[in-house]
Amino acid sequence: MIEETETIEEFLLHRSADVEEAVRKAAAAEILPRFRHLAEDEVDQKSGPHDLVTDADRLAERRLTEALGALLPGSLVVGEEAVHANPATYEAIQGDTPVWIVDPVDGTRQFVHGDAGFCTLVAFAHRGTVLASWTYAPVRDEFATAVRGRGAFLDGERLFAGPPAPGRDLTVATSHPDYTTPDQKRALRALWTDGVAPRPCGSAGLEYLAVARGELDAVAFSWEAAWDHAAGLLLVEEAGGAHLTLTGEPFRVTGANALPFTAARDAATARRVAELLRTSG
Repeated sequence: MIEETETIEEFLLHRSADVEEAVRKAAAAEILPRFRHLAEDEVDQKSGPHDLVTDADRLAERRLTEALGALLPGSLVVGEEAVHANPATYEAIQGDTPVWIVDPVDGTRQFVHGDAGFCTLVAFAHRGTVLASWTYAPVRDEFATAVRGRGAFLDGERLFAGPPAPGRDLTVATSHPDYTTPDQKRALRALWTDGVAPRPCGSAGLEYLAVARGELDAVAFSWEAAWDHAAGLLLVEEAGGAHLTLTGEPFRVTGANALPFTAARDAATARRVAELLRTSG
Protein backbone atom coordinates (compact mmCIF):
# COMPACT_ATOMS: atom_id res chain seq x y z
CA MET A 1 0.00 0.00 0.00
CA ILE A 2 1.24 3.54 -0.78
CA GLU A 3 1.79 5.65 2.33
CA GLU A 4 0.49 9.23 2.25
CA THR A 5 4.01 10.66 1.88
CA GLU A 6 5.09 8.14 -0.79
CA THR A 7 4.87 8.67 -4.56
CA ILE A 8 3.93 5.91 -6.99
CA GLU A 9 7.54 5.83 -8.22
CA GLU A 10 8.82 5.36 -4.66
CA PHE A 11 6.25 2.65 -4.04
CA LEU A 12 7.40 0.74 -7.11
CA LEU A 13 11.04 1.04 -6.15
CA HIS A 14 10.43 -0.13 -2.59
CA ARG A 15 7.90 -2.87 -3.38
CA SER A 16 9.35 -4.36 -6.57
CA ALA A 17 10.48 -7.39 -4.59
CA ASP A 18 6.91 -7.93 -3.39
CA VAL A 19 5.67 -7.94 -6.97
CA GLU A 20 8.40 -10.40 -7.90
CA GLU A 21 7.31 -12.65 -5.04
CA ALA A 22 3.68 -12.51 -6.21
CA VAL A 23 4.73 -13.48 -9.74
CA ARG A 24 6.88 -16.36 -8.52
CA LYS A 25 4.09 -17.66 -6.28
CA ALA A 26 1.52 -17.54 -9.08
CA ALA A 27 3.84 -19.46 -11.40
CA ALA A 28 4.69 -22.02 -8.72
CA ALA A 29 1.05 -22.61 -7.82
CA GLU A 30 -0.71 -22.50 -11.20
CA ILE A 31 1.75 -22.68 -14.10
CA LEU A 32 4.66 -24.99 -13.33
CA PRO A 33 2.52 -27.88 -11.98
CA ARG A 34 0.67 -27.92 -15.35
CA PHE A 35 3.77 -27.63 -17.54
CA ARG A 36 3.88 -30.82 -19.65
CA HIS A 37 0.97 -32.15 -17.55
CA LEU A 38 -2.00 -30.37 -19.16
CA ALA A 39 -5.15 -32.44 -19.50
CA GLU A 40 -7.14 -32.11 -22.73
CA ASP A 41 -9.95 -30.28 -20.96
CA GLU A 42 -7.50 -27.68 -19.59
CA VAL A 43 -6.80 -26.22 -23.07
CA ASP A 44 -9.23 -24.11 -25.11
CA GLN A 45 -9.13 -22.00 -28.28
CA LYS A 46 -10.06 -18.34 -28.22
CA SER A 47 -10.10 -16.81 -31.72
CA GLY A 48 -8.57 -19.75 -33.58
CA PRO A 49 -6.22 -22.75 -33.45
CA HIS A 50 -3.16 -20.56 -32.85
CA ASP A 51 -4.82 -18.54 -30.06
CA LEU A 52 -4.87 -20.86 -27.07
CA VAL A 53 -5.77 -20.44 -23.42
CA THR A 54 -5.29 -22.90 -20.58
CA ASP A 55 -6.35 -23.30 -16.98
CA ALA A 56 -2.84 -22.13 -16.09
CA ASP A 57 -3.49 -18.78 -17.83
CA ARG A 58 -6.83 -18.24 -16.12
CA LEU A 59 -5.83 -19.34 -12.62
CA ALA A 60 -2.46 -17.57 -12.62
CA GLU A 61 -4.12 -14.34 -13.75
CA ARG A 62 -6.75 -14.66 -11.02
CA ARG A 63 -4.06 -15.17 -8.39
CA LEU A 64 -2.01 -12.23 -9.68
CA THR A 65 -5.07 -9.99 -9.82
CA GLU A 66 -5.72 -10.62 -6.12
CA ALA A 67 -2.08 -10.22 -5.07
CA LEU A 68 -1.34 -7.07 -7.08
CA GLY A 69 -4.59 -5.43 -6.07
CA ALA A 70 -3.72 -6.07 -2.42
CA LEU A 71 -0.27 -4.51 -2.86
CA LEU A 72 -1.80 -1.27 -4.12
CA PRO A 73 -5.44 -0.86 -3.06
CA GLY A 74 -7.41 1.20 -5.56
CA SER A 75 -5.28 0.11 -8.50
CA LEU A 76 -6.78 -1.82 -11.41
CA VAL A 77 -5.59 -4.97 -13.17
CA VAL A 78 -5.84 -5.34 -16.94
CA GLY A 79 -5.21 -9.00 -17.66
CA GLU A 80 -5.30 -10.74 -21.02
CA GLU A 81 -7.93 -13.28 -19.99
CA ALA A 82 -10.13 -10.75 -18.19
CA VAL A 83 -10.11 -8.52 -21.28
CA HIS A 84 -11.02 -11.50 -23.46
CA ALA A 85 -14.06 -12.01 -21.22
CA ASN A 86 -14.91 -8.29 -21.07
CA PRO A 87 -13.10 -6.10 -23.68
CA ALA A 88 -14.25 -2.89 -21.99
CA THR A 89 -11.82 -3.48 -19.12
CA TYR A 90 -8.92 -2.66 -21.49
CA GLU A 91 -9.92 1.02 -21.40
CA ALA A 92 -8.49 1.33 -17.88
CA ILE A 93 -5.01 1.70 -19.42
CA GLN A 94 -6.04 5.14 -20.70
CA GLY A 95 -7.41 6.38 -17.37
CA ASP A 96 -5.96 8.14 -14.33
CA THR A 97 -6.02 5.10 -12.05
CA PRO A 98 -2.76 3.13 -11.65
CA VAL A 99 -2.94 -0.08 -13.68
CA TRP A 100 -1.20 -3.45 -13.53
CA ILE A 101 -0.96 -5.02 -17.00
CA VAL A 102 -0.75 -8.81 -16.82
CA ASP A 103 -0.03 -11.63 -19.25
CA PRO A 104 -0.06 -14.76 -17.06
CA VAL A 105 1.44 -17.04 -19.72
CA ASP A 106 3.07 -15.19 -22.60
CA GLY A 107 3.76 -17.90 -25.16
CA THR A 108 0.77 -20.12 -24.38
CA ARG A 109 1.31 -22.10 -27.56
CA GLN A 110 4.83 -22.98 -26.43
CA PHE A 111 3.54 -23.81 -22.96
CA VAL A 112 0.90 -26.16 -24.39
CA HIS A 113 3.50 -27.90 -26.54
CA GLY A 114 5.83 -28.46 -23.58
CA ASP A 115 8.38 -25.89 -24.75
CA ALA A 116 10.13 -23.88 -22.01
CA GLY A 117 9.93 -20.68 -24.12
CA PHE A 118 7.16 -18.91 -22.21
CA CYS A 119 7.05 -16.35 -19.43
CA THR A 120 4.82 -14.35 -17.10
CA LEU A 121 4.65 -10.60 -17.71
CA VAL A 122 3.57 -7.84 -15.35
CA ALA A 123 3.86 -4.12 -16.03
CA PHE A 124 2.71 -1.13 -14.02
CA ALA A 125 1.40 1.93 -15.84
CA HIS A 126 0.01 5.29 -14.75
CA ARG A 127 -1.64 7.75 -17.14
CA GLY A 128 -0.33 5.90 -20.16
CA THR A 129 3.29 5.64 -19.04
CA VAL A 130 4.83 2.28 -18.11
CA LEU A 131 6.77 2.79 -14.87
CA ALA A 132 7.91 -0.72 -13.96
CA SER A 133 8.00 -4.24 -15.35
CA TRP A 134 8.60 -7.83 -14.30
CA THR A 135 9.42 -10.69 -16.72
CA TYR A 136 9.67 -14.22 -15.33
CA ALA A 137 10.67 -17.32 -17.31
CA PRO A 138 9.78 -19.95 -14.70
CA VAL A 139 11.25 -23.06 -16.33
CA ARG A 140 14.54 -21.25 -16.93
CA ASP A 141 14.26 -19.53 -13.52
CA GLU A 142 15.21 -16.17 -15.04
CA PHE A 143 13.70 -12.97 -13.65
CA ALA A 144 14.10 -9.57 -15.31
CA THR A 145 12.92 -6.29 -13.80
CA ALA A 146 12.92 -2.63 -14.75
CA VAL A 147 11.85 0.59 -13.04
CA ARG A 148 11.72 3.69 -15.24
CA GLY A 149 14.90 5.71 -14.81
CA ARG A 150 16.50 3.03 -12.63
CA GLY A 151 17.77 0.55 -15.22
CA ALA A 152 17.00 -3.01 -16.28
CA PHE A 153 18.20 -6.09 -14.42
CA LEU A 154 18.27 -9.83 -14.97
CA ASP A 155 18.62 -11.86 -11.78
CA GLY A 156 20.11 -8.81 -10.09
CA GLU A 157 22.67 -8.04 -12.83
CA ARG A 158 22.38 -4.79 -14.79
CA LEU A 159 21.44 -5.20 -18.46
CA PHE A 160 23.11 -3.15 -21.20
CA ALA A 161 21.99 -4.07 -24.71
CA GLY A 162 24.64 -2.07 -26.59
CA PRO A 163 24.85 -1.64 -30.38
CA PRO A 164 25.12 -4.66 -32.70
CA ALA A 165 28.58 -5.75 -33.75
CA PRO A 166 29.45 -4.16 -37.13
CA GLY A 167 29.74 -6.24 -40.27
CA ARG A 168 27.06 -8.83 -39.63
CA ASP A 169 23.37 -9.18 -40.49
CA LEU A 170 20.84 -7.74 -38.05
CA THR A 171 18.84 -10.46 -36.29
CA VAL A 172 15.15 -9.51 -36.10
CA ALA A 173 12.23 -11.48 -34.66
CA THR A 174 9.01 -10.73 -36.54
CA SER A 175 5.27 -11.25 -36.22
CA HIS A 176 3.74 -14.48 -37.43
CA PRO A 177 2.04 -13.87 -40.84
CA ASP A 178 -1.27 -15.19 -39.47
CA TYR A 179 -1.57 -12.09 -37.29
CA THR A 180 -0.93 -9.41 -39.92
CA THR A 181 -2.98 -7.42 -42.41
CA PRO A 182 -1.94 -7.33 -46.10
CA ASP A 183 -0.30 -3.90 -45.59
CA GLN A 184 1.58 -5.14 -42.54
CA LYS A 185 2.75 -8.23 -44.45
CA ARG A 186 4.19 -5.96 -47.14
CA ALA A 187 5.95 -3.83 -44.54
CA LEU A 188 7.44 -6.83 -42.74
CA ARG A 189 8.54 -8.35 -46.05
CA ALA A 190 10.97 -5.46 -46.40
CA LEU A 191 13.06 -7.06 -43.65
CA TRP A 192 13.93 -9.91 -46.03
CA THR A 193 16.80 -7.94 -47.51
CA ASP A 194 20.58 -7.82 -47.55
CA GLY A 195 22.00 -7.14 -44.10
CA VAL A 196 18.99 -8.40 -42.16
CA ALA A 197 18.29 -11.89 -40.87
CA PRO A 198 14.59 -12.09 -39.86
CA ARG A 199 12.94 -15.05 -38.14
CA PRO A 200 9.47 -15.75 -36.68
CA CYS A 201 9.02 -14.60 -33.10
CA GLY A 202 8.31 -16.79 -30.09
CA SER A 203 7.08 -15.43 -26.77
CA ALA A 204 7.10 -11.64 -27.14
CA GLY A 205 8.29 -11.19 -23.57
CA LEU A 206 11.29 -13.45 -24.09
CA GLU A 207 12.12 -11.77 -27.41
CA TYR A 208 12.21 -8.41 -25.64
CA LEU A 209 14.45 -9.92 -22.97
CA ALA A 210 16.78 -11.18 -25.70
CA VAL A 211 16.98 -7.63 -27.11
CA ALA A 212 17.70 -6.18 -23.66
CA ARG A 213 20.46 -8.77 -23.19
CA GLY A 214 22.00 -7.94 -26.56
CA GLU A 215 21.32 -11.43 -27.89
CA LEU A 216 18.78 -10.22 -30.50
CA ASP A 217 19.10 -6.98 -32.43
CA ALA A 218 15.44 -6.08 -32.85
CA VAL A 219 11.82 -7.18 -32.96
CA ALA A 220 9.16 -6.09 -35.48
CA PHE A 221 5.59 -6.67 -34.33
CA SER A 222 2.23 -6.00 -35.95
CA TRP A 223 -0.13 -6.07 -32.97
CA GLU A 224 -0.37 -3.77 -29.94
CA ALA A 225 -1.98 -5.69 -27.06
CA ALA A 226 -0.44 -4.01 -24.01
CA TRP A 227 0.05 -7.23 -22.04
CA ASP A 228 2.43 -8.51 -24.73
CA HIS A 229 4.51 -5.34 -25.03
CA ALA A 230 4.39 -3.10 -21.95
CA ALA A 231 6.83 -5.05 -19.78
CA GLY A 232 9.30 -5.80 -22.55
CA LEU A 233 9.39 -2.31 -24.03
CA LEU A 234 10.36 -0.78 -20.68
CA LEU A 235 12.98 -3.50 -20.19
CA VAL A 236 14.50 -2.66 -23.59
CA GLU A 237 14.40 1.09 -22.91
CA GLU A 238 16.08 0.75 -19.55
CA ALA A 239 18.78 -1.47 -21.12
CA GLY A 240 19.60 1.38 -23.52
CA GLY A 241 17.35 0.39 -26.42
CA ALA A 242 14.61 2.23 -28.29
CA HIS A 243 11.27 1.62 -30.02
CA LEU A 244 9.57 3.27 -32.98
CA THR A 245 6.31 2.91 -34.89
CA LEU A 246 5.82 3.41 -38.63
CA THR A 247 5.39 7.17 -38.09
CA GLY A 248 8.71 7.41 -36.25
CA GLU A 249 7.08 7.90 -32.84
CA PRO A 250 7.66 5.68 -29.81
CA PHE A 251 5.09 2.94 -29.20
CA ARG A 252 2.20 4.05 -26.97
CA VAL A 253 0.83 1.50 -24.53
CA THR A 254 -2.54 3.27 -24.76
CA GLY A 255 -2.88 2.16 -28.40
CA ALA A 256 -3.59 3.79 -31.78
CA ASN A 257 -0.05 3.06 -32.97
CA ALA A 258 1.02 2.98 -36.62
CA LEU A 259 1.92 -0.67 -37.17
CA PRO A 260 4.14 -2.58 -37.51
CA PHE A 261 6.59 -1.18 -34.94
CA THR A 262 10.08 -2.11 -33.83
CA ALA A 263 12.06 -2.27 -30.62
CA ALA A 264 15.82 -2.56 -30.88
CA ARG A 265 18.94 -2.72 -28.76
CA ASP A 266 19.97 0.84 -29.70
CA ALA A 267 18.40 3.89 -31.33
CA ALA A 268 20.31 3.55 -34.60
CA THR A 269 19.09 0.00 -35.11
CA ALA A 270 15.51 1.03 -34.29
CA ARG A 271 15.70 3.78 -36.92
CA ARG A 272 17.13 1.38 -39.51
CA VAL A 273 14.41 -1.23 -38.98
CA ALA A 274 11.65 1.40 -38.84
CA GLU A 275 12.86 2.92 -42.11
CA LEU A 276 12.73 -0.47 -43.82
CA LEU A 277 9.19 -1.00 -42.54
CA ARG A 278 8.11 2.49 -43.53
CA THR A 279 9.41 2.47 -47.09
CA SER A 280 7.50 -0.70 -47.94
CA GLY A 281 4.44 -0.20 -45.71
